Amino acid sequence: MRGANGLRRKHEVGHYAIRIDRNGTWYYQGSPINRKELVCLFASVLRREPDGSYWLETPVERGRIEVEDAPFVAVEMVWKDCDCGSGRPQQCLAFRTNLDQIVTANAEHPIRIHVDPRTREPRPYILVRPGLEAKINRAVFYELVALGETEVVDGREVLGVWSEGVFFPIDEVSAIDAAAE
Repeated sequence: MRGANGLRRKHEVGHYAIRIDRNGTWYYQGSPINRKELVCLFASVLRREPDGSYWLETPVERGRIEVEDAPFVAVEMVWKDCDCGSGRPQQCLAFRTNLDQIVTANAEHPIRIHVDPRTREPRPYILVRPGLEAKINRAVFYELVALGETEVVDGREVLGVWSEGVFFPIDEVSAIDAAAE
C-alpha cells in the first residue's frame, strides 16, 4: 500500500495488548514479559507521537501500546570527571536504564524534574532518545540530590546538578526548605 507521496505506508494494526507499568515492567495480555532480550527488541522499535501516544513501529506495521508513566527506568547512576571538549574536567552523570541503555545527561539528554504542585513530590526523568524518557528511580534520585549544588537561575536560588557543562534544576531552595520544616 502506497501513500500519495509514493512511499509505502505502514499497516496500522491498532492497539497491541502491550503495557509498560510505572515500574518499567512490560506486559503482554496482562502477563509480564520475562525475556529481557524480547523487551529490548520491542524497546528498539518504540516511538512516541507528538500527541503523547506510544507505538511499536517496524518497517511494515505499527501498533499502539500503553505506557503508564515512562517506558524506561533509570536504575543506576555513575558520576565522574570527564573532558567535554572545554579543556577542563567537568562532572558527567551517566545513567543505566532497566534495559541496560547508558545515557549521559547533557543538552541532548536533559534531566527533567516534575514537581507535583500540591504535594511537592518530585518525579525525575532523563531523556533517553527523542520523545522517550526514563523515570529516575528513588534511590538514584537521592544520589542525584546528594550531588546537588545551589545556583541562581532567573533570580531564584535553585538546587540542581551539573553534567557536561549543563545545569539541571531540581527545585527552588526555598521550596525545599519549606518542605523540610
